[in-house]
Amino acid sequence: MRAGDNEQKALTEELVGRFEVGQLLSQDQNGRRIAVHGKIDGEQGVLILERTAFVAETREQIEAFQTRIMHVQNLGDNDIYRWYLASTHPGDEKSPAHDVKINLIWPCTEQHIKKYSSQILRMVTETPEIYRDHIRPYMNAKREEGRLNWVFNILEGRTEQEDVILRDKGHGPADGFLMLPDLNWDRKTMNSLHLLALVERRDIWSLRDLKKKHIPWLKYLRQRLLEGTVKMYPDLEQDQLKLYVHYQPTYYHFHVHIVNVMLEAGSTQATGKAFGLENIISQLETIEGDEESGMADVSLTYYLGEANELWTNIYAPLKQGNKPVA
Repeated sequence: MRAGDNEQKALTEELVGRFEVGQLLSQDQNGRRIAVHGKIDGEQGVLILERTAFVAETREQIEAFQTRIMHVQNLGDNDIYRWYLASTHPGDEKSPAHDVKINLIWPCTEQHIKKYSSQILRMVTETPEIYRDHIRPYMNAKREEGRLNWVFNILEGRTEQEDVILRDKGHGPADGFLMLPDLNWDRKTMNSLHLLALVERRDIWSLRDLKKKHIPWLKYLRQRLLEGTVKMYPDLEQDQLKLYVHYQPTYYHFHVHIVNVMLEAGSTQATGKAFGLENIISQLETIEGDEESGMADVSLTYYLGEANELWTNIYAPLKQGNKPVA
């Protein structure tokens, strides 16, 4: 590199230090990037700051990062799930600046490991017949394994009751539900608000169990979730919220996600994973048939990872013209 190039590089690098901060223009939903308005030598400028990605290509790098974690603050725990805030720099012991959100699943299952592993995705179409003959029995087997203990702990008042934002008994015993922060939300950044509503009834495992007769209940549920959220967080309005359910869901007990519409749509909100609650209600209204007709009668297209048991045991064999694994 020539001397002139070195001088230019140094001058360019000095500009960052000379930037006079004015006001925050925006902050992304995960808190990794901010845009700041300011000046350098009287001229306006915009400084965009973004945290670098994790350097974790080797086990040694991961271990080195882990040793820097300090000031761990427990946000809550339920069954095998725990979540925390922590810092990666010394800071003030009494009021540390938390810059890391930590979720811990322990002891975990093989399914957890598969879920969080990088894998190729596949789009599949689940017909009513595939759902009836293969998916529904799979759901039943998973429920019988006791994977819903953490959900029942909340619903039955054993854990996380201090986090419950809204508990509504509805118009009858089958209408009840509660709402609390999702474990992936840091509980302070409004742009990334993420709440979870758990219904008390246990006969609805997923959106597949929703029928035309549930439309009034779903409309009531939607309205109360919107009202409860803006009451708890008055800086938000109802039209700043998005309600959706997952299919396939992580666990087979009906629940609704409530997020700020500003939340960047990652894979969990993508087409093939998230189904808008309003759209589900509309689809139920247009499905032909009596009150017992519903989402079990339509085909649904969604994606699966190749490590997912639904792919390895059902869809991959079907694609190859073979019988699914029981």
